[in-house]
Amino acid sequence: MKPLKTSKIKSLGGALGLASALLISVMSPVATANTYSLPNAPTSVTSYLGAGGVVVRWVPGANVEPGVTGYVVSAGAGSCPIFVPVKNNNVVTLPVVIGQPAGTPVVQAVNAYGFSQPKASTKSYTAAQLATVSSSVNKAVQVLQLSDLHGAIEVGNSFGAALLASNWEADRKANAATVALSSGDNFGAAPPISTEFEEIPTIETLNSAKLDVSIPGNHEHDRNLDHLNKMIGLSNFQWVVSNYDAESLAVLKSGEKQMKNFTIIDRGGVKIGVVGSNTPETIEQVFPGNLDYKSATGAKKTITINPGVEGVNKAITEAKAAGAEIVIALLHQGWLQNADGTAKGQLNELAAEIKGAVAIYGGHSHQTFASLIPGTIRTNPVILGQTRNAGVEYTRTQICIKRGKVVGQSIQHVLKSAAPTITTGVVSTVTTQDAAAAAMVKTYKDQLTAKLDVKIGTVSGVFPRGGTPAVERSGETPMGNYIADLMRAKYKTDFAVQNGGGIRDTFPAKTYLPANSSLVRSGTGALDVTLGDAFTVFPFGNQIATSVVTGENLWKALENGVGGNYPGDGRFPQISGFKFSFDSTKPVGSRIVEVTKLDGTAIPKDGTQYTITTLDFVIYGGDGYVNVFSPDRAKVQGALLDLFVDALKADLAAGKVTQVPAPDGRIKKVA
Repeated sequence: MKPLKTSKIKSLGGALGLASALLISVMSPVATANTYSLPNAPTSVTSYLGAGGVVVRWVPGANVEPGVTGYVVSAGAGSCPIFVPVKNNNVVTLPVVIGQPAGTPVVQAVNAYGFSQPKASTKSYTAAQLATVSSSVNKAVQVLQLSDLHGAIEVGNSFGAALLASNWEADRKANAATVALSSGDNFGAAPPISTEFEEIPTIETLNSAKLDVSIPGNHEHDRNLDHLNKMIGLSNFQWVVSNYDAESLAVLKSGEKQMKNFTIIDRGGVKIGVVGSNTPETIEQVFPGNLDYKSATGAKKTITINPGVEGVNKAITEAKAAGAEIVIALLHQGWLQNADGTAKGQLNELAAEIKGAVAIYGGHSHQTFASLIPGTIRTNPVILGQTRNAGVEYTRTQICIKRGKVVGQSIQHVLKSAAPTITTGVVSTVTTQDAAAAAMVKTYKDQLTAKLDVKIGTVSGVFPRGGTPAVERSGETPMGNYIADLMRAKYKTDFAVQNGGGIRDTFPAKTYLPANSSLVRSGTGALDVTLGDAFTVFPFGNQIATSVVTGENLWKALENGVGGNYPGDGRFPQISGFKFSFDSTKPVGSRIVEVTKLDGTAIPKDGTQYTITTLDFVIYGGDGYVNVFSPDRAKVQGALLDLFVDALKADLAAGKVTQVPAPDGRIKKVA
């Protein structure tokens, strides 16, 4: 069972109503060059009621690169937003739908990097005022979306089951035509409250939040297909994936519940189609055998996950033929970074090839992103959105349909920090935790406390995680140094390698919340860590393995580690016993600049053999480390978690505080 991709939290869009703007944090991306940035916000936004809607005017902000493609004009939840191409005049009539709640018109500029800060009109409008110009030809669909929940069902840094259920219920009051969607990785790589109960609490969480549709991510395959089918059977929502072949799709079922290549939801008088795709890299991100099944003849076969968007485009066509008025695509692929005037990542590349979807939501890379692809005379504008992992936020999108054509969309990222006062679009209300969801979580939590709230050590500070990009997936990190050094010392090998994506949380863990209030979890002194923290940081059950590696294959392994989707890929190597430097601007396969021993002696690309400690997952080709660590000579030694816990307990028994290691330059990015 294997980690997934995390990366930098840089970009966020959202057309915000005035009340929402005060409640929802907007994070801007960090431009990678002085000449590139998000758009500047419009200025001087004014509005008045016209015969056909709310007439909104604005003055564009100063020019930037990449150039502004247009403006999104909205009035918050329950409104009917519109996209205005940059070449048009800076005035538009904002449509109004029947029953639209009170709101304030807001304008945002958009370019390839994302959205500007919102600029609100000087005037707001009551529901009664808006009702005087309401039009029955306009429809508004609301989409609630998250991704990569990873079993974070406790209310803390995350919404958790109780707040997600209550806030989505509040959101639905603004619009009857609301659907709730997930872009995958709902479970797997999760805290003990999910993993210790076969991930069932996470399915119950999504049921309580009334999720409508989810696609599978790579982590839905962390266990075998029997487990995934069990989850399908327990789900009150529909599972969809459009890039598995027909035979593979047919084996993903439980009773009458079946994974489908598309589904249609009739909600609030609108037929909404949903299609989706999982990352084809799943095959190298799970243990061998997790995708295997037996055919009708008893032959061993493997789930086929097709790359590209052919399956998605085919499913869009089929959904429309079956009556879908609009189609939404969910991709378990992510945005990685804004650089050189372009938004980069599989989400962006695939979205450009998808035909017929009006909204495309990503995941997998654990980042906040939103932008919009302008439409043409013949095509709709397409909104793009993605959320961070572990339930810290979700997106809330408004889609406006006028005479059968989508004329605009707006998107908000709703942060957990705004949860106490989420606006329903009518009034701002204090939302309490859903009682049934809270009771469900407590039932599971009570079973874990005695086992996992056991103190196993003290640490000098928090072993960090996150950053821009996430440290364990882009460079040297304290937990990477600590665990790799432990592995090498224990098994007395020359080198050690740990895949960065195997590190799943800070330490103490943000997503593990001990019931024991006497534990010291914050402050400047020593912090208490528990068995629950250890299970949360290393949830996969990996075994440690020793083997041999040649100098040539070590270079190949490191090239794999810094290639592909750097920055943000779980294959990034955390190491011990040697040093390496790399240049991320070079072509994939030629990024490693230098590899040396700790004393500076070069490790050439030759047949010289060294001993190495790593993980069974890596030895057998996980994360793309195929046949570089001599699997035929590997020996499985013991559990990674046991090594980690035993080291902390030894320090505790000796009266020592385990120190957070300082970086020592073993990994160096030269460009």
